[in-house]
Amino acid sequence: MASNIIKKYIREGTLPHIWCSGCGHGIIMRNLAVAIENLGIDRDKVCLVSGIGCSSRIAGYMDFNTLHTTHGRAVAFATGVKVANPEMTVIVAAGDGDISAIGGNHLIHAARRNIDLTVIVMNNDIYGMTGGQFSPTTPMGDLATTAPYGNIDRPFDIAKLSVGAGATYAAKGSAFHVRDTTKFIQEGIAHKGFAIIDCISSCPTYYGRKNKKGGPVEMLQWQKDNFVPERLLERLEPEWIKEYDKTIKELRK
Repeated sequence: MASNIIKKYIREGTLPHIWCSGCGHGIIMRNLAVAIENLGIDRDKVCLVSGIGCSSRIAGYMDFNTLHTTHGRAVAFATGVKVANPEMTVIVAAGDGDISAIGGNHLIHAARRNIDLTVIVMNNDIYGMTGGQFSPTTPMGDLATTAPYGNIDRPFDIAKLSVGAGATYAAKGSAFHVRDTTKFIQEGIAHKGFAIIDCISSCPTYYGRKNKKGGPVEMLQWQKDNFVPERLLERLEPEWIKEYDKTIKELRK
């Protein structure tokens, strides 16, 4: 099964990947491949869009139609792809900093509009590629290169933030909880509307080492002991969405 997934969905010529040993991003990439396989979607009908960061290398590794775009703008590019070709399955893969810092405004407005996109957040609580700066999800008090005495800000809950903005499917998974996270990604892709899956990843190089959280095994063990996968929303249609759909239909007459 694993070898078939690699041959079918991974550009083998791009391997070995650049992710550090023990990084959780490879697990999440595999989860996405399995979700696509389970849904039986034609690879030519999938567009994977990423921004900038460790997570965003996924667009180069996976054998779909792919866009590796600018920092924070993956959702904006993905919106353009979806508007131009509504039949395309459009998936955004982004890091926690990419999606909720410079890309935060695009995130909340895509959720507000309930655009038919699936956003997979590879959330490792840090800016990994650029040197270990703290991100909007870095836990309060934790260390980073730009927070040498500890982060003083409360972290974002990306899934709840998206729900508040209007997302109609939201879930939280982790690199350890493979089955649950794969199921959430699969449900998010099948969902018609804006879906987001906040996937807790692990960065032993910059986040784990600086905060004395151990190596890759210990960081995955922490996820096992402390994290509970959760589906926040299966399908939500508040009255304003129904009214919006009704208005659009009237305008198209």
